[in-house]
Order: sequence, then C-alpha cells, then structure tokens
Amino acid sequence: MHSEQFSWNKHHGWQPNLPQTVGAKAQLVLVFGSCCQLTAPGSLAALREAYPQARLFGCSTADGIQGERVMSNSLTATAITFDHTQVQLAQVEINTSSESFQAGAQLGQQLNHPDLTHVFVLSDGLMINGSALIQGLASHLPAHVPVTGGLAGDGERFQSTLVLAGNTLKPGLVAAVGFYGQRLKVGYGSLGGWKPFGPERLITRSKGNVLYELDGKSALALYKHYLGEHARGLPATALLFPLSLRTSPDETGVVRTILSIDEATQSLTFAGDMPEGTYARLMMSNCDRLIDGAIGAAKTSYFALGNTPPELAILISCFGRKLVLKQRVEEEIESVYEIFGQRTVLTGFYSYGEISPFSQHTSCELHNQTMTITTFTEV
Repeated sequence: MHSEQFSWNKHHGWQPNLPQTVGAKAQLVLVFGSCCQLTAPGSLAALREAYPQARLFGCSTADGIQGERVMSNSLTATAITFDHTQVQLAQVEINTSSESFQAGAQLGQQLNHPDLTHVFVLSDGLMINGSALIQGLASHLPAHVPVTGGLAGDGERFQSTLVLAGNTLKPGLVAAVGFYGQRLKVGYGSLGGWKPFGPERLITRSKGNVLYELDGKSALALYKHYLGEHARGLPATALLFPLSLRTSPDETGVVRTILSIDEATQSLTFAGDMPEGTYARLMMSNCDRLIDGAIGAAKTSYFALGNTPPELAILISCFGRKLVLKQRVEEEIESVYEIFGQRTVLTGFYSYGEISPFSQHTSCELHNQTMTITTFTEV
C-alpha cells in the first residue's frame, strides 16, 4: 500500500502540487472538507485530472483530519494505491430516513462477493437513520465482513451535508467502498469517554429514530429542562449532552445525539434508533476523558492487526467532541499518532455519527460522540 496527502484552500489551491509518486496508479482518493470547499470551482476537478483511474470518495465535515492536524478551512485528500487489494464503489440516493434500511440493503447487494474483506460506508448526516442503514447492510453481507464508516457533518449549522462518490457530490447520498483481497488486514475500535448523569428515564413513545416521550412526558420539554440556558442553542448544543441508551443493566450502552428538534410535535430526531422500552440517560464529559477515549480506540484498532503498525488509519470523531475539546482538539489526534507512529498515514473527519463494532468480534453499531478508527495494512 502506498499513499500521498494534499490539502486545498481557495488561496493556494492544492499543496503540494498534484500528483506526487502515486499518480495514475491511485485506486482510491479520500476527500474531506466543508460543503463550500467541496463545491468550490476546480477543487475536485484537479483531483480527477491528477488521478484519472481513482474513485473519489468522501464527505462534508466541519474540519478534516490529516496527519497530526485538524484542518480548518481546507480540503484534505489522501490518494491510495494497494499492492494486493481491489476496491469497488457503490452508491444509493435517499429522500427520507425511512429509506435507510433499503439503502443499506442495496449497497450490500452491490458490493457482496466471495473476496470481500471490508466495507467502509459514508452517508448523508441529516436524513439517515444510521441504525437502519447498518441493519440493511448486514442483511446482504456475510457475517464475517465488518462494516465501519460515518455520517457526513455540517459543523454547528445542521443545514446540509454532502457525500462524494466518484463523479457524484450531493445531499441524500449514501455510498460505500468494498475492499477485496485476502492480504488486506483491517482493524477497528470505537470509544467515547462520556459519563452519565441525572436520572435514568424510560422511552415510552418513539418511532424509529424520533423520540416523543420519556416516562410519559414530552421528550423535548424534559431535554430543555435539563439543558437550562444551553437549550437556546439547540440542536447544536445537544452535542454537549448526548443520551446513553441501554436495554439491560449489564449492557454496553450506545450513545445517541440529536440531529433536529420539532417544536410542533415536541419531538427529537436522533442519528439512530430510539427503541421504546429502552432506558435513556444524559451524558457529559471533559477533555481528559475524551482524549483517553481516543487513545483506547487507537489501541484497540492497533492490536487488531497483531500489533503491526497500520499503513493507513481513518479517524472519525464526533463533532460534539470537538465542541468540548475546543483549543485542545488536536490533542486527541496527536494521542492517536503517538500510538501508531510515523509509518501510519492518518486521515479522517469530524462527523454526525460513527459506524463500527466496539471492537473485534462484536456486532456493528451506530455510535455518537466516539472516536472511531479503522486501520488498514497489507501483508
């Protein structure tokens, strides 16, 4: 595996000059940046010209990740060529979150093959039910093929997200890359660093990823009560106070964050399912806990490769973590870099949701507020 990295801004274009050593051999180019940067005249056209055989794949985000840095006001691009692995790109358009399961099923059908080793998925971040998307993928993929990925972001705006797949860049897109070949080893890990507070409440009315009532009371009214003055900034401030869900006392809970609110129905729309009968509890965190979570995810994804430093690592960190970390945001990236070492190329983005098993041999889940890492190496 060989890769090279670049960044783009409107003042200087792509730096360093495109392409370098990978050139026409590149099979895949991962691209992350804001909506306005992705749609800027010439930014993607230059990549397509430099890497004519490659599949462009990426999404919108508040900030990209490249090396040890969080890249604000820039596009990031990582061009990759594999020695023993083939890649295939699949895509589906959706109009509402109710189409999420079918979108996943269609992607699974398009990518399934006896040589399939891994699936990496990127989705629109606002009109998706990530839980249903994962279930749809699982319905058409072998149980031994893991799925990782994330939901596109739009920072604090929550207005529109974009997914890039080949020549297509638009909202409402769900796309995935299939990796084929037995010499590709993939690891993954996902950890948060949040702690619960306040009373646990029962979800008494919900539909899919829309929550209406907790303990028989308006979910939106209760949430606003606990947020206090932070409620004025909803839905963005909800990233500071996600919910932990569990169905039994010994279960590892998953975390959910809000994508939108509806004053008319007094409801909250989340990135994944909010099943009735599940217990929900507010969560909070601090910088040190979040950085420790990033270190834990890095170690899990590293050990999954047999303690071999990965050649490539894709870091997907929830945008809510960035809001908490503030000026210390690069510390979580630096902590991951220290685990992997200089051999590993780091790329990634800040998301509205992360897709991964917690660790090897566990089922895939939609997460929020985690650092989720997928590591790749060829043997």
